[in-house]
Amino acid sequence: MHDIWNPWHGCIKCSEGCDNCYMYYLDRQRDRVGSDIFKTKTGFRYPLQRKKDGAYQIKSGELIRVCMTSDFFLEEADAWRAEAWEMMRIRSDVKFFLLTKRPQRVWDCLPKDWGDGWENVFFNVTTENQRRAKERIPLLKKLPFRHKGIMCAPLIGEIDLAPFLGDGQIEQVICGGENYGGARPCNYDWVKKLRYACEKHNIPFCFIETGSVFIKDGKTYHLPDKRVQSEMAYKSGISFAGKPMIFHLTDRDGAPIPPENLYQPRYRESCAHCGSKPICNGCSDCGKCGN
Repeated sequence: MHDIWNPWHGCIKCSEGCDNCYMYYLDRQRDRVGSDIFKTKTGFRYPLQRKKDGAYQIKSGELIRVCMTSDFFLEEADAWRAEAWEMMRIRSDVKFFLLTKRPQRVWDCLPKDWGDGWENVFFNVTTENQRRAKERIPLLKKLPFRHKGIMCAPLIGEIDLAPFLGDGQIEQVICGGENYGGARPCNYDWVKKLRYACEKHNIPFCFIETGSVFIKDGKTYHLPDKRVQSEMAYKSGISFAGKPMIFHLTDRDGAPIPPENLYQPRYRESCAHCGSKPICNGCSDCGKCGN
């Protein structure tokens, strides 16, 4: 996927949201062990990779999700992180989406000249239930990032975000159910509570998928097909656009990039009913699907 950068792979489980980790599940299908952590060979320098014509593979303005098969602030990755930060510094024209369950480690892992943060880095914490929300969001709010968000996925319990949204720091909330082996139920009432809290403060809220086990109006639905999960999330109509996020991206010389020179997502017909569309980078037009 063109919108994912995995500089390293593998992770150590650290909370109840990790119990049924999708990465561990998928690694087992490939006869691999999810707790084996390694620096990726071909993917590590993805932000700096170029096409035959010399242009970067990643276009200016794209949103790149980082470490979707690990945790960017994993202790075992400390030796590789400085080089990853440097690539993000060089690509000041690209938005990098960081997600962690380890906000307590972040202060010690930031570049020395970080200041109040880089404009192209969007920092998020995972909060799978109220316990983790109370633990991680206060840490998130104390950290020096210009853009902050919350990922309530896998949503395995009711969460009250109302106490954390009133000061304007949180710019986006994403929510989704759990998948694969042992998936725990996601209750639609929990999703609605998150949406209403976001709506009150005009914060974008995206319900990306129901998860494999979904409870609505007291009835339990089993939805193993992720495409169906995403379509059901879309059809719920509960996602909320809110106030647009604005990233002031620059070129390597620090000059602002005109909007017309930034990447504009393009979607296929099949994307129309996808719950993730509001946060998706769109199609890369790689030609592999023949369309």
